Amino acid sequence: MASTIVNAPCTVPSVKGFETQNYVGLRPISSLRFNSGRTSISGLSRGLFVVRACERHDGHVKKIEMSIEECEAAVVAGNAPEAPPAPPKPAAPVGTPVIKPYQLTRRPRRNRKSPALRASFQETSISPANFVYPLFIHEGQEDTPIGAMPGCYRLGWRHGLVEEVAKARDVGVNSIVLFPKVPDALKSPTGDEAYNDNGLVPRTIRLLKDKFPDLVIYTDVALDPYSSDGHDGIVREDGVIMNDETVHQLCKQAVSQARAGADVVSPSDMMDGRVGAIRAALDSEGFHHVSIMSYTAKYASSFYGPFREALDSNPRFGDKKTYQMNPANYREALVEAHEDEAEGADILLVKPGLPYLDIIRLLRDKSPLPIAAYQVSGEYSMIKAGGVLKMIDEERVMMESLMCLRRAGADIILTYFALQAARSLCGEKR
Repeated sequence: MASTIVNAPCTVPSVKGFETQNYVGLRPISSLRFNSGRTSISGLSRGLFVVRACERHDGHVKKIEMSIEECEAAVVAGNAPEAPPAPPKPAAPVGTPVIKPYQLTRRPRRNRKSPALRASFQETSISPANFVYPLFIHEGQEDTPIGAMPGCYRLGWRHGLVEEVAKARDVGVNSIVLFPKVPDALKSPTGDEAYNDNGLVPRTIRLLKDKFPDLVIYTDVALDPYSSDGHDGIVREDGVIMNDETVHQLCKQAVSQARAGADVVSPSDMMDGRVGAIRAALDSEGFHHVSIMSYTAKYASSFYGPFREALDSNPRFGDKKTYQMNPANYREALVEAHEDEAEGADILLVKPGLPYLDIIRLLRDKSPLPIAAYQVSGEYSMIKAGGVLKMIDEERVMMESLMCLRRAGADIILTYFALQAARSLCGEKR
């Protein structure tokens, strides 16, 4: 270990009388020279002495007798100090055939042989910042559990919601999306409650922005929570979902949400032309800064069941196949993406998530816009049920499923696991 030269005021009156053997770690240096024309060694006002480093083992001081120069000289002379031997080659189990190793130029397993190497070469990462937390709200003060979605609740908008948002922010999740459970008495065929400035969603936005000004709030733009028919649009008497008339209502809904303070409005209705109409409506009201996340490829999926229970928004009749996409279709997603981009969407969303990884990758490869994936209620509930029945490791499957969505190309993930996954990630970091 190297010596340290200390150049500091010295209170010792005379270096000549300084007995180094009485001080731990100090030793006299015969070759020490002072270049000073001012005074003699015994009369120095600023003394120079050499401090030799030492090591402490078991409460005792062990002096290191060799300098760096001396150590290097010993190595050059062939007297290198001993180090532990290389570990022996692990033995194979009895019965393993003895063969000549294959002459492989490339062995990909080399880059996977230790946790450190695997972490070094990991291509996809995930963090709480990638999550958007879907939260159900209602007018009540108490939080009501959702039977088909273990761990999820209809949250009271004034108390339970605020507490849940605070928990999420504590672990780095600062984006949420709101879904309201609207009283039946406020539902109508045209869904007018959707654009009530004092409705549940606008009130909630204002409350959250007051308490958490930097919280990113996404909103759902669709009529199904407000429709007495349970559809995303206005239903004609023959059962046809009216497109343009519905879009007119959606524009008013999006403006109402923006007026309350929403950061991102998210049309999930799948009406034709709604992105462009909403963009124009927002801009005309001065909300140029409000983003649009379009549900670009929203499939008529069977994975939505638990969600509809949560909002009590099942269609009163029929299904949603005339406006949501056919699960069998792949190229059609490009048609929807092209239209949404041209109309001014800022983010493109694929729903459901895990069963549609190919669609996420398709949009990722074809579009420069950010891609969102919605890990829907059915995906969540299946993982939860498998964990409860001990058929799978819930936490590992949860994290793997989220990583797969990221690997496929999703920049953000709407997931009911947001809080649980973020806590898991924070725990791993600790």
